[in-house]
Amino acid sequence: MSGPNGALGATFKIVRILQTISLIAIIGMAAYFISQMVSNNNAPSDVLVGTLSVTCIAVLYCAITYILYLDNGLPYLITTGMDGALLIALIVVAVVVGKPLSYLNCKVIGSSSVSQSTYQLGLELKKSLSQEGSKVPYSNWIGANKVTCYEMKAIWGLSIALCILFAFSAICSVCLWRRSKAVTPKSVEG
Repeated sequence: MSGPNGALGATFKIVRILQTISLIAIIGMAAYFISQMVSNNNAPSDVLVGTLSVTCIAVLYCAITYILYLDNGLPYLITTGMDGALLIALIVVAVVVGKPLSYLNCKVIGSSSVSQSTYQLGLELKKSLSQEGSKVPYSNWIGANKVTCYEMKAIWGLSIALCILFAFSAICSVCLWRRSKAVTPKSVEG
């Protein structure tokens, strides 16, 4: 494998691999939820569609930049800007996905202490599911059962981790750019 050597180069490669793994996990979970909604004749949640869109673009970007890095053809300054743009997009995803999740306790879903809210949720879901092509509100859908709650919290957690990883890769890109611009002295024989 090529690319710049040293700790900085190894760090960039590791961060890109971790980003790709996290993105693929989010894509799988979000696509599964969208598939469940569509199979029940409901329109998928805008939150999940947006999450899926951002992560698909990001995984493609990670693959391309990793290949360019290995071939020593990565424009580091442009990569820094793109990492920053994806960082902003992932912050938006983390905030939108996490806003209702932060108030939700997955452990108590389905227990008798929340029977009234479960009943209300059941009525909302029944009303929404009875209408062909209707949308189940994201805030209601995430509290439907424990598994959905925990999986959405996993998406939220991975989104936050990706924010950290993209900030770190942007810093690595700037450092790699500065190192590539350093002037190496030429030896003069005379």
